[in-house]
Amino acid sequence: MGYRFEKLIVWQKAMEFCLEVYNKTKGFPKEELYGLTPQFRMASTSIPLNISEDSAYKSSKEFIQFLYFALRSQYEVVTIMKLGQRLKYIDSRSHEKLESAIAEIGKLLQELINSLQKRSKNKQLKTNS
Repeated sequence: MGYRFEKLIVWQKAMEFCLEVYNKTKGFPKEELYGLTPQFRMASTSIPLNISEDSAYKSSKEFIQFLYFALRSQYEVVTIMKLGQRLKYIDSRSHEKLESAIAEIGKLLQELINSLQKRSKNKQLKTNS
C-alpha cells in the first residue's frame, strides 16, 4: 500500500464492492449490455475513484468535495440496485448483501467527511485565535 488513499478503509471496502458489482453484472441479460450493466459499474467505480482522486489532500475542503461526489455515487448505486432487484436481475439474497456493503460504505464516507470538517473547523479556530 504505497498511496495514502489505499490505507482508507472506505476505499478498500469500495474496491471490494466494485468487484462484487462486476461479478453480479456478468449475469445481467445481454439486453442490458448498454443499459443498466455499465451504469451500475460506472456508479460503483466512481466511489473509490472519487476517494482516491483528491486524497493528496491539497486541502480538506477539496477532499471533502470529492467525498461528497463519492457519496452521491453511493446513492446512485442504491437506486440501480433497487431497479435491478425489481427487474429480477438481482435476487433478494444478493441484494441484501450488496445493500449491506453499500450502506457501510456510505456510513464510512459520512464519518470521514464529518471528521475532516471537524478537523478543518478546529484548524480555523486555532488560526483565528
